[in-house]
Amino acid sequence: MGPDGDKQDMDNSDNETNRISSATMQEDIESESEGMISRQPSEASCYATDQEEEDLAHIQLGPKISIKEHLEKDKDDESLRRWKEQLLGSVDEKAVQENQEPDVKILNLTILSPGRPDLVLPIPEVGNPKGLWFTLKEGSRYRLRFSVKVSNDIVCGLKYTNTVWKTGIKVDSSKQMLGTFSPQVEPYIHEMTEETTPSGIFARGAYSARSKFVDDDNKCYLEINYTFDIQKDWPSK
Repeated sequence: MGPDGDKQDMDNSDNETNRISSATMQEDIESESEGMISRQPSEASCYATDQEEEDLAHIQLGPKISIKEHLEKDKDDESLRRWKEQLLGSVDEKAVQENQEPDVKILNLTILSPGRPDLVLPIPEVGNPKGLWFTLKEGSRYRLRFSVKVSNDIVCGLKYTNTVWKTGIKVDSSKQMLGTFSPQVEPYIHEMTEETTPSGIFARGAYSARSKFVDDDNKCYLEINYTFDIQKDWPSK
């Protein structure tokens, strides 16, 4: 071979070496990536699993001290008083009773939809709503807003669960943490994330649902069963 042939062989050898080096570097990067822990939490990591909730249920806690006792303790210590104010928030002493369990009342449910008047649905004092409770338009955006009154003591880990059936088949189930609330005179207002109703001929019709409000101790403050429907348009009235 002449000089040109030798040069071409050298160029081919260099190209092959570069390809091998690039492939090796890519494998090293992929290997390092596989060994790294992702810092982005998954959606599932934000909620306790059923096993974790069961494990928490078996934890033995110390004796409970009422919020009234907490408020009475160390009244003369200014730093402790300020710390308690930060911890407990705007606790109304009139709404706090001695050695009583927290009392939670869901006063009403409001459906908010863009371009529509707010639909306020009072919660029955006893039993469930009679007949059709409300109607939603297919494909419409909406949010739920709850008015919650807390008395006597702090309620921890209040959760909202909702299960929906259509023709006896479960079509949706959801659970959302509302939070921990201290007693106060004025009700708390909590808005849920926005959702969109399903659309299409198979989505229209009557649904039955069950909503519950429970705390970390699995104490249920409200269980309500109701019916609603999804139609092609909003009701005329």
